Amino acid sequence: MTLDVVNSQNQKVGAVDLNDTVFGGTIKKDLVWASVVRQNASDRAGTHATKNRALVSGGGKKPYKQKGTGRPQAGSTRSPLWRKGGTVFGPQPRSYAYQLPKKVERGALRAALQSRLKEGAVIVVDELKAGEVKTKAAKELLQRLGAMGKTASGKTLVVDVQLDENFVLSARNLAGVRLVQSGRLTARDVMNTGRIVATRAAVERLQEVLG
Repeated sequence: MTLDVVNSQNQKVGAVDLNDTVFGGTIKKDLVWASVVRQNASDRAGTHATKNRALVSGGGKKPYKQKGTGRPQAGSTRSPLWRKGGTVFGPQPRSYAYQLPKKVERGALRAALQSRLKEGAVIVVDELKAGEVKTKAAKELLQRLGAMGKTASGKTLVVDVQLDENFVLSARNLAGVRLVQSGRLTARDVMNTGRIVATRAAVERLQEVLG
């Protein structure tokens, strides 16, 4: 597979060859699913909490005497059996994060990139740099590349080995635009976007790592 490489004016300046053993073959959707679920779980706040009988207020005194009232025995108003008492086995703050084997994560990223390449959603540019910090210039650049509409709608993922600081400052305020280094790219990043703008260096680095 060969992808055209364009410059900032969307003019073809070269091509990059993709290894069929890396970006060809069957797309393993199960790996993508596993990676996306893992990342979604890691992003959960896990701050849910309920009060058990040790945390609810009151209950320091025995509500009534042990015998002779005809009522059931009770030692505290904080008992889960009582109204406004503690909750039994309620949710407590916890982390939902877990890890997958590196081979699974790489396979998921490889499958996600295969899917987007077949859809024609990947645009390869020679470089992404900005001489000055200017949001309007970054927006016009992405529009020339066909990664954004004139109304700046939709999601665009920008990938580079080392992101240019001026370009990051220029594009970070654009709605739907996300900038990621190639070493931090995940399957969810690839699937959760409409267009992917990647530099030649980023594509070559990904091919090297995933090969």
